[in-house]
Amino acid sequence: MADKVQRLHRLAFVLDNSISIPGTKLRFGLDPILGLLGIAGGSGDVVGGAVGAYIVYQAAQMGIPKEVVGQMVVNILLDSLVGIVPGIGDFLDFTWKANTRNMALVDQHLTVSSTPKKGHPLFVLGITLLTILIVLGCAFLTLLLIKTIFQL
Repeated sequence: MADKVQRLHRLAFVLDNSISIPGTKLRFGLDPILGLLGIAGGSGDVVGGAVGAYIVYQAAQMGIPKEVVGQMVVNILLDSLVGIVPGIGDFLDFTWKANTRNMALVDQHLTVSSTPKKGHPLFVLGITLLTILIVLGCAFLTLLLIKTIFQL
């Protein structure tokens, strides 16, 4: 399980903190870049949300408690929902770092619980479907927002 957690940490690092701004302590990752480059209907935010959903899925599979996994879903939901708002969503991608927050929740639980468990298969499936629906729903809302703006 330690290898899985380490891989998830690396993934969260690449998404949230892998690039530093020279001369400052500021860091960001691929998530805000994907958001900025995803001009076609928020496609970058969908990709970032999908990778975040993978981290949530893995946490649920590791037996992280439902309440913690729910909090992780809320982090992805906030990141994805606000991500559809031009400007504000891009700023949030640079500051919120949902994947890093989610990995902190995983670490917090793993230090409290010394015995690893396996997540209930139905819960893992349900949380996976919920997170995917959230990401796809945000993509749909983005397309709807773009359509509305161009009709003005």
